[in-house]
Amino acid sequence: MMNNIFSNNYLKFSIILMFGIFLGWLFFHSGQPTEKRHNQVTEAIAPTIWTCAMHPQIRMIEAGKCPICAMELIRLNQAGPFTDSGGIYMTKEAVQLANVQTTVVSLQKPVKELRLYGKVQADERLMQSQVSYFPGRIEKLLINFTGELVRKGQKLALIYSPELITAQQELIETLVTKQSQPALYEAAKEKLRQWKLSESQISALENSGKVRSEFEVLANTTGIVTARRVNSGDFVSSGAALFEVADLSHIWIMFDAYESDLPFLSNGQNVSFTIQALPGEDFSGKITFIDPVLNPVTRVLRVRVEVSNPAGKLKPEMFATGIVRANLSKYSDKLTIPRSAVLWTGKRSVVYVKQSGVEAVFKIREIEIGPEYGGGYLVLNGLKSGEEIVTQGAFSVDASAQLEGKPSMMSSSNEESKSQSLIHASLGVMGNCDQCKERIESAAKSVTGVTSAIWSSETKKLDVQFDIQKTNSDDIQKAVAKVGHDTEKFKAQDDVYKHLPGCCLYRKSN
Repeated sequence: MMNNIFSNNYLKFSIILMFGIFLGWLFFHSGQPTEKRHNQVTEAIAPTIWTCAMHPQIRMIEAGKCPICAMELIRLNQAGPFTDSGGIYMTKEAVQLANVQTTVVSLQKPVKELRLYGKVQADERLMQSQVSYFPGRIEKLLINFTGELVRKGQKLALIYSPELITAQQELIETLVTKQSQPALYEAAKEKLRQWKLSESQISALENSGKVRSEFEVLANTTGIVTARRVNSGDFVSSGAALFEVADLSHIWIMFDAYESDLPFLSNGQNVSFTIQALPGEDFSGKITFIDPVLNPVTRVLRVRVEVSNPAGKLKPEMFATGIVRANLSKYSDKLTIPRSAVLWTGKRSVVYVKQSGVEAVFKIREIEIGPEYGGGYLVLNGLKSGEEIVTQGAFSVDASAQLEGKPSMMSSSNEESKSQSLIHASLGVMGNCDQCKERIESAAKSVTGVTSAIWSSETKKLDVQFDIQKTNSDDIQKAVAKVGHDTEKFKAQDDVYKHLPGCCLYRKSN
């Protein structure tokens, strides 16, 4: 019967096919459980690290409390779906919760915006003193208060001058001998001209032949009276100032600029400004002068902008806010990044770069920045065009880096790489006295990779810090047990324990 079964060709082919499928499954499927078992073994061997949220430098191999602040330790997330040990992996939920946003770095035309503050002032070149050109007594002031508008040729005051009366009499007397002695006539006439009498006033005197006792002082410019120096009845000498008049048809805006602003300011630059007293109106002018001397007290210098003021809207002492947009042409080939992307750490400036091809993985990078412009900073070194950096939520990413023991703004890559492998552990070790303390700590420090070891006779705990890449807690406990002290996992040999001094014997005798 068996011979009949195997003599069937279809049955033979079916058995061979099933056997081939079984071998294929066995051959190709065997790698998956092996790899899976390997990962499970690796995870079992890798120790669980615990850290403190307030003190990320604390690393413990067991859960407990922080030795610094006594907070409960949290589990350190060292694993991530990437191979770069310096990268920070964040889930999509964590990115959304921290409001992390990124921007692609690119070349732009940087424009630095300077904000300047200043005041409106009168043009010093258009300020004049109205003086009396002949001595006398002021009989009447025709301009009585500061701020009054005067026009060129307007009467300012009436002055009684005995010397002017004598000069008029001399001119009238020389009129008789004008033809025979023209030199005397011209000398008398020139004397009145020197006292700023106009040709019309002199002609009126010659035609009337009468001496006037009072003469007017005429304005020689148009403007606003900014100061009144005399009162009616005052006696003034020749050249004494009666009024100060300022022509406000053309004014200055005097801005204050700091030392750091100087490289971006130059004559001829356009300045747009607003006046606090005139909201909604925009003005503009050009820089015509930059003070060459810095004020030693305020550490600023004056920048002058000249503008026309035909309507008289701009008045001296009004507050002004100016904006200067300086083109940074010499940095045209440099990258620009937003201000919010840069984390300052004293001398270092760092940003977080999103790793290409990996989702939500960021790595810190130190950069060299140049001048600040309107929206951020110019990057001199450290970034390439097309890279994506964190522009919002950088502090949240940095906090995650610190908790995971990765390089962060608080420490450089070298410092972090050293502290990243340092582990704190608190081990139970038996002992009694100071001799035990010295013996236990010396034995622990003798292990390669141990950086510190402190034992307490009260708590019977040995607090050690060690490099997990060079040693582990078992090796440390073995070294301590070797010198005669029982630990949590290893017991000291009896012959070694019996040779300890009497004060160091901690085992209870039966």
